This record gives sequence, structure tokens and C-alpha cells, in this order.
Amino acid sequence: MPITTLFIDLDDTLYPASSGLWTVLRGRIGQFMVERLGIPPAEADHLRRVYFETYGTALRGLELHHALDREEFLAYVHDVDLRAYVGPDPVLRAALLADPHKKFIFTNADTNHASRVTAILGVRDCFAGIVDTNAMYPHCKPERASLERALAISGETDPRHCVLIDDLPHNVRAAREFGMFGILFGASPQVPGAAEGEIGADAVLHDWSRLGEALIKPLPRTAGSPSD
Repeated sequence: MPITTLFIDLDDTLYPASSGLWTVLRGRIGQFMVERLGIPPAEADHLRRVYFETYGTALRGLELHHALDREEFLAYVHDVDLRAYVGPDPVLRAALLADPHKKFIFTNADTNHASRVTAILGVRDCFAGIVDTNAMYPHCKPERASLERALAISGETDPRHCVLIDDLPHNVRAAREFGMFGILFGASPQVPGAAEGEIGADAVLHDWSRLGEALIKPLPRTAGSPSD
């Protein structure tokens, strides 16, 4: 099947995890839980991790179990001086412009955060649109419904024409199970908890300048993998 559309994650994917930005955002989630929801500091970080692992995002868990204004949460968490952590990335821009496929940001953050980050990186005009937490609501990655929503927004009808590039193995695995080509950014292709020898990604990408190579040189799949 020919590839026509790329869905690309935002945080720790379009910019490197070494920037420290996501660490700051994660800390602000904990601060919100303490300051706005009254959760004891000793419990906040543990609860954040539990909600993330159970629901895909801390926000979804907080919505389900606490009285929460999602717009207030998103504004608070993303109220950060982004330029202290990320800047223009000419290598990323060149790679995205050289790739001929239609591209969408696909993020569990909101459009405002995605727009700010991509503007600072210098790649906002490389994307046809943004599939954000509000577009997916009440779902989020890695839920199948979030992937279905992304497909609908992009105008695609067949996931086999699509690629997900993401730094989280469980998001890549969900995309592959849905029928997409899954590229794991900046990590091993082995999904934690997978059976020995099972590949959790179709390809890995550590350097945006090698995007084209990742798209045309998939890793070998084992028998019984989603595309077999």
C-alpha cells in the first residue's frame, strides 16, 4: 500500500527529549494537581503516573475522577517559556519539506501548544493540520477511537496508507494494530512487555534527516504481526 499521510507526535518527537521541555510540562501537571485540585504533594506524582498508564494521559484520568476544567488545565500546564527549551530546527524543517506526504501533528496536547512549538521550531507550515486532545475528545492516544478520529480529520479512509511517528512504544503499537505503519522515534523498536523477538515498530528514527530511509526500510516483522 502506498503511503499518503504521516501523523507525527509533538512532545519529545518533533524536538528531542534532551531539551527538558517535557520534564517541565510534567512537573506543571503535578503542580496543577496540588494547587488547583488539592491533591497532597506526596500523592500527586504517583497519581499522575497511574492516570497516564491507565488512560493514556493524566488529563483523562483527572477528568474521570476529579472536578476538572480541561481548558484551565491545558492553559496552566502549557504556560511555559518554550524558547528556553526549543529553537529553530533547520534539519527538521528540511526533512519535512523534502518528504512528499501530507502531514498532521497528532498530539495529546492542545492546538495552542502545538502551534507555539511548531512555530518556534520553524515547521508550522509543513503540516496540513493538527489533531489535538480536543479533536479526539473524549478519547486520546493510544485508544483506537483517537486513531479513527485522526483518519477522519485527515480525509483518509484506509489506515494502511498512513504512518504514525511517536516516541511512546504503546502509541506505536496501537497504530500498528490499527493497520498503520509505525515508526518509533528515539528508542529501541522492542516494546516493553512484548514477547521475545516481537518487534514493536516497523522502523525506528533517531535523526530527522533520515526520515526517508525509515519510511522505505522497515524492520523485519515476525509471523502473526498486524500486517501479515
